[in-house]
Amino acid sequence: MKVSSLLKGPRTLFLRLTLIFFAGLVAAQYLTFYATMAERNDVQTTFMISNIQREISTAVALLDRVPAAERPDWLPRLARRNYGFILGPGVSGEAPDQKLSAEIGTAIEQSIGQRYPVVVNAVPGPTEHLQAHLKLSDGAPLTIDIRPLAKMPLSSWLPLVLSVQFVLLAVCSWFAVSIATRPLNQLAHAAETLGPDMTATRLRESGPSEVARAAKAFNAMQDRIRMYMKERIQILAAISHDLQTPITRMRIRTDLLDDETERGRFQQDLREMESLVREGVAYGRTLHGAAEVPRRIDPDALLESLVGDYEDAGAKVTLSGSIGAPIVTRPVALRRILANLLDNAIKFSGAGELTTGVLTDARVAISVLDRGPGIPADQLEAVFQPFFRLDTPREGGAAGGNGLGLAIARQLALAMNATLELKNRAGGGLEARLILEKPV
Repeated sequence: MKVSSLLKGPRTLFLRLTLIFFAGLVAAQYLTFYATMAERNDVQTTFMISNIQREISTAVALLDRVPAAERPDWLPRLARRNYGFILGPGVSGEAPDQKLSAEIGTAIEQSIGQRYPVVVNAVPGPTEHLQAHLKLSDGAPLTIDIRPLAKMPLSSWLPLVLSVQFVLLAVCSWFAVSIATRPLNQLAHAAETLGPDMTATRLRESGPSEVARAAKAFNAMQDRIRMYMKERIQILAAISHDLQTPITRMRIRTDLLDDETERGRFQQDLREMESLVREGVAYGRTLHGAAEVPRRIDPDALLESLVGDYEDAGAKVTLSGSIGAPIVTRPVALRRILANLLDNAIKFSGAGELTTGVLTDARVAISVLDRGPGIPADQLEAVFQPFFRLDTPREGGAAGGNGLGLAIARQLALAMNATLELKNRAGGGLEARLILEKPV
């Protein structure tokens, strides 16, 4: 299996590093075990051949000297684990074709071949087996029956020890990678919480030099962003304050106009200017962060109250579905988001529908539906940009608008850790869907 295909499996850096680290340690452990066993077997083979060469020559010399009648009694005494003696011609066969058998045969020929002519052959069978045939001084045939041990048998406790080693390797890999990736998890968590409210927890500037440096850089980035956002809201507030005076003077002068048509147009322009200033400041505040503290609320009661306010104002707003469980959220921000979405629905279709429910993963979904002209599919995300207006009648013409309603709604949703998305409805119209965290 290729390394690239192995890394495509786990999606987290923790699992990937753990697998790589563990696989490397296991491979190193296997190579060490293989090298040790190979060296052990080589030593075993050398030692076995040396013993066979020395002991067989002694045993043959002893059998050659004892009387023929006593030789059978000596055979069990001279036998060893991997070879024995047969008083007879034995089994004939081909020359040894395996390396170990050939080495043993050569060693036997070198040890006793000068005095006793020896013929070595392999014995057919499932295991390695050979015999060396010779004749003693009195002409009696003698066969040396040899079953070479190519490998030393493993101890019964060795598999258990190897299993314990693998478990220790896995635990050590997990522990080491956990320590290595913990700063990354902390950095990711801090980055995720660095939302519009700018209340991310500062990272500890300690630990290894690379980790401390990254934490220090991230904290400095938070400070710079917080300063930039503060400057932005201050600029917007200053512009709002400074524009109030000329707008007031212009309103007074407009009231003095004799032409009612022109006076009405000027007053409409001034109202739009005031609305733009207010919405600009509101958008700046959503970027700077909301001071509202999340709390436990009854979402169904909040939605019924919101629909009741619109009905009292003569707007056509309906509510269907229920959540049926309390949630922890920012109620003022939630109400502001839904109000902006309902205002758009009423503005572009004359009516709005609120639908609620709980998704399969237990998250809460609140949708605002309308039967207006909708939004082109390629601009469903672009409309969340501040001051963005479509060229279609939905955002232009008599409907008006300053292009900040959806931008404010999206920023407030981000501050609430919620998701706001738009999609066109079958048969015409738009659905704005707000997905909140799980109810508690």
